[in-house]
Amino acid sequence: MSRHEANPAPAGFLVRDMLLSDIDEVWELEKALFPADAWPREMFVGELELADTRSYWVVLKDGKTVGYCGLMCVLPLADVQTIAVNPAQEGHGIGTHLLRLMINAAQESNATDLLLEVREDNPRARGLYERHGFESIHRRAGYYRDGVDAIIMRKTLATAQ
Repeated sequence: MSRHEANPAPAGFLVRDMLLSDIDEVWELEKALFPADAWPREMFVGELELADTRSYWVVLKDGKTVGYCGLMCVLPLADVQTIAVNPAQEGHGIGTHLLRLMINAAQESNATDLLLEVREDNPRARGLYERHGFESIHRRAGYYRDGVDAIIMRKTLATAQ
C-alpha cells in the first residue's frame, strides 16, 4: 500500500508529487505566507533536483496550489523542510494530511527520528505537531529573520522495516 492510499487526501483536494512546473505557484504562496523568511525560488528548484534525499508534495484544489510540503531524509534522520497551507483552506485537514504524509515517508525510509523547526509564535502549528507526537527538544534564539526563536521538535519513529 502506498503512503497516498494509507493517507487519502481530504475530500475535494488532490495531493501529488511536486513538479518543476509547480514552483511558480508554490513560490507565490511561499512569499505570501512567509514574507520575512520566504525561500528563494531557486531553492525550490534545487530541492527538487535532490530527489535521492528529498520528497516534495503539493495540494491542489480546482487545479490551484493551496499547500505544499517537503521532507529531507538522510538516514538515520528525516527533517521537515517546509509545510504550508493557504489560510483560506485551513480547517480542511490539509496540514494534518501533509504532516502524516511526511511521517509515513520518513518511516518507510527507516528514519529513526523526524525533526522540524517551528516559530515560537505559531501556536497553531506547534499544536498540530504536538498532537502528532512531536516534542520540543531545543530552542534556537533569534533563528528567524525577524528575530523570533525557533523551537526544534522531534518525533521518534517506529520504522517500517
